[in-house]
Amino acid sequence: MPDYYQLEKRLWDAADQLRANSKLKPSEYSLPVLGLIFLRYADYKFTQALQRYRTSDRPVAERERVLSVPLQARFESLLNRPAEANLGEEINSAMRAIEAENPALKNILPKTYHRLSNEILRQLLTDFHTIALDIEGDAFGRIYEYFLSNFAMSEGQKGGEFFTPTSLVKLIVEIIEPYHGRIFDPACGSGGMFVQSASFVEKLQKNPSTAIGIYGQEKIADNVRLCLMNLAIHGLTGDIRQSNTYYEDIHNCVGKFDFVMANPPFNVDKVDKEKIKEDPRFPFGLPRVDNANYLWIQLFYSALNAKGRAGFVMANSASDARGLELEIRKKLIHEGVLEAIVAVGSHFFYSVGLPCTLWFFDRDKVNNPRKDKVLFIDARQFYQHVYRSHRQFSDEQIQFLGNIVRMYRGQTVEPVATLPEHTRYNPSVPAYGTLPNWEETFPDNIYRDVPGLCRIAVISEIAEQAYSLNPGRYVGLAPKPEDDFDFYEKLQELKDEFEMLTVEARELEGRISQTIHGLLKVKENE
Repeated sequence: MPDYYQLEKRLWDAADQLRANSKLKPSEYSLPVLGLIFLRYADYKFTQALQRYRTSDRPVAERERVLSVPLQARFESLLNRPAEANLGEEINSAMRAIEAENPALKNILPKTYHRLSNEILRQLLTDFHTIALDIEGDAFGRIYEYFLSNFAMSEGQKGGEFFTPTSLVKLIVEIIEPYHGRIFDPACGSGGMFVQSASFVEKLQKNPSTAIGIYGQEKIADNVRLCLMNLAIHGLTGDIRQSNTYYEDIHNCVGKFDFVMANPPFNVDKVDKEKIKEDPRFPFGLPRVDNANYLWIQLFYSALNAKGRAGFVMANSASDARGLELEIRKKLIHEGVLEAIVAVGSHFFYSVGLPCTLWFFDRDKVNNPRKDKVLFIDARQFYQHVYRSHRQFSDEQIQFLGNIVRMYRGQTVEPVATLPEHTRYNPSVPAYGTLPNWEETFPDNIYRDVPGLCRIAVISEIAEQAYSLNPGRYVGLAPKPEDDFDFYEKLQELKDEFEMLTVEARELEGRISQTIHGLLKVKENE
């Protein structure tokens, strides 16, 4: 596991350089820095491939999923340029040279380095020359959000958009198993879902370039460029387009995709519903409340083909939303496509403490005995600390939770075993929430309900709970022997629960305030 803290410290130092010595606004820091990190990663991977294939006559980029990096764009070459060289123009030329040899990146890479002084650029090159190069998952997304949260906020900018933590993406991939076919993310951001899907395919000894097709939609132009850079650095290509997903179906997505994976912005307001009232992507109707959560949920549903699966991150409030949102949820539940709901604790996101819920659809479920059933999993008890207040799932926890879903489907699973330390997601950090003994909990690898962990509910039971999709209503609490009381463990549990409830209370307070404001506005217009 790379030391993210050290990476972020370097980024902070780089940002200090830019803040003190450049004419760029804080919101403009990210792309130049990401461009240099892109260059560093591309150079590293190309160098590794060169060392493996020095005896072959064929170009390296034809044999491996790596970018072709011409000599003038090699990181060492730039770092060793003479003092009198114009580094800004040299780096711009390096970016153009990479684009020339890799057509998928045409007009994508940043080429504004002439706006920065030689001193700043040389310092950035020196700093990034020694960064760890084994970062897993959506490193670009993490870095980009670092800049957004630390500098864009200082300009008064806000947004409910944040990159998806790698461990959540890994769990989504573990459950929907996107090992073939077309994958769609209509809120693709920096492309982390695609990167992790490709990693899943590689573990099955397949070539992601031929096994999966990548399709993305993203509103912000810089994020589109970021996504294409992220794909390229992992040897991938995709059809990533800029457009506003609420109003534009740029990929003609209805019924088209085998898999949908997404982390949409939570609780977006001010979507113009008049523009989408006839849109076939919203088959269950438009919510009256000024909140886009149930627009996204329908977008994911409608994009799936008859056998398609979806896994996405959703705000907790969507599980119990009332009014027309409840009516849409009822229709989805009775449709028989809702496969599973997983509750995730707080502090998984990089810059916010929000808890969340993972939703899973399976359109093919309507053709099997699980049509009238939904699996609920409460995973809030599982996590490991990364540093400070940031959390993630361990690889063992991801494997354990994924196996519960596979048993529910009737698939063959292997009991969870402790992974070798060198393959673990973060072996140096202890995991919280001890995993139950697999053989004792699920004898013969057969699913059963486990209090406090998982439960299958039929639709009639869900109806009795006012169609709530909150896993806590179904899973209940795990029994605990009276003599097994640990005061500090209990105090930690209560603290976590209090933090989660506090965040949910603030979210609910905001929604109530919005509703009252809307009612008052209607009254004024009467």
